[in-house]
Amino acid sequence: MKITVIGSGYVGLVSGICFAKLGHEVVCVDKDASKISGLQSGLIPIFEPGLKEMLDEVVAANKISFTLDLKSALQDSIAVFIAVGTPQDEDGSADLSHVLAAAKEIAEFSTSYKLIVTKSTVPAGTGYKVKKLVRTTNPDLDFAVASNPEFLREGAAIEDFMNPDRIVVGVEDEKSREIFAEIYAQFPSQKLIVTDIITAELIKYAANSFLATKISFINEMADLCEAVGGNIKQLSYAMGLDDRIGAKFLNPGPGFGGSCFPKDILAILNFAQEAQVKLSLISSVVDSNNVRKNSMINKIAKVLDNDLVGKKIALFGLAFKGNTDDIRYSPAIHIAKELAKKGAKIAAHDFEAIENSKRELGEFSNIEFFQDLYQAAQNADAIVIATEWKEYQKIDLSKITTKKFIDLRNLFDAKTMRELGFEYHFVGGK
Repeated sequence: MKITVIGSGYVGLVSGICFAKLGHEVVCVDKDASKISGLQSGLIPIFEPGLKEMLDEVVAANKISFTLDLKSALQDSIAVFIAVGTPQDEDGSADLSHVLAAAKEIAEFSTSYKLIVTKSTVPAGTGYKVKKLVRTTNPDLDFAVASNPEFLREGAAIEDFMNPDRIVVGVEDEKSREIFAEIYAQFPSQKLIVTDIITAELIKYAANSFLATKISFINEMADLCEAVGGNIKQLSYAMGLDDRIGAKFLNPGPGFGGSCFPKDILAILNFAQEAQVKLSLISSVVDSNNVRKNSMINKIAKVLDNDLVGKKIALFGLAFKGNTDDIRYSPAIHIAKELAKKGAKIAAHDFEAIENSKRELGEFSNIEFFQDLYQAAQNADAIVIATEWKEYQKIDLSKITTKKFIDLRNLFDAKTMRELGFEYHFVGGK
């Protein structure tokens, strides 16, 4: 099947390449000329493990192409996936201007049947808005709208797409269902969860809100453990053995970040408010996460006797999580900013996110960036691990002379670290 994907950002690019891997003929469209030029030359604008190799494979098989020309991309295409950005407005709502603009152009340029699918994360009711706009723009067009939310974890996106827990599609007619069945024919049929469009739109928000709630819960349990003398590692392990709860997202840390959780939570609160529904639990998660990030600053300051001025802190990690270069809403970036504002000298290291971080933190003259983590740690008053890169667990500790070690991701074993002579501090224990 010929598929058009509008938007070559994270979701659109991963989805387009994976659709091509499934054997479909894919055309990816974007308005950014430099991005399209780079992709035509085989350059990936994001860091995602395995994506470059898969792109090279599907390009060699002539299964994917990249263009600025939406009109030509729509020719003979049956399914059109809208995967453009939905940035957050000041009130927390999702900005649908790019989605609606794409829908309008689809209507203007299409001359044959189109299944118009929102792949972007959009509020409940967006499908109706798209349908109304397309019908108004081109009353003669034969089309249907649908929702197919993505559940891609940065750093594991290919695995999530090619081995999904579920594939959610929201449709309004049998023809749309059959098209999706063909698109995803290589997956077991039970993986395809078919709902109405509004329910599909809600599922992504509900899932992310629940996972964020789980993170905030375990972070608060970590605070309780620290206060009364418990051990969060043992607590979370025992909790995770209960199959009603599960072990995932029970690792305490400096709070959640990234492109999805913070934005999606505010968006669901916004459209729930419009529907006059109070989501008090989700609202409290936002508050808890904001408090969490600031409490990490206090934790670091306490280790340094509440005197940060002039202290050199080696900050290991800048991305919001390991295996990505994404710094959006990153707790590590927040920590870097706040420590710098308080007069600390930051020696920052990350395996992939340094260039993105330089743009975000460039205003601070007391933040220096290092490609070599051992150079970053040299003569530091403390080391802070802020991102859970697994590579940090492979550090040659014999090369680290700094004794104050603040592990906000609980990557190391406290007993071992202390036996090695480190003053080791972790989250959720003594």
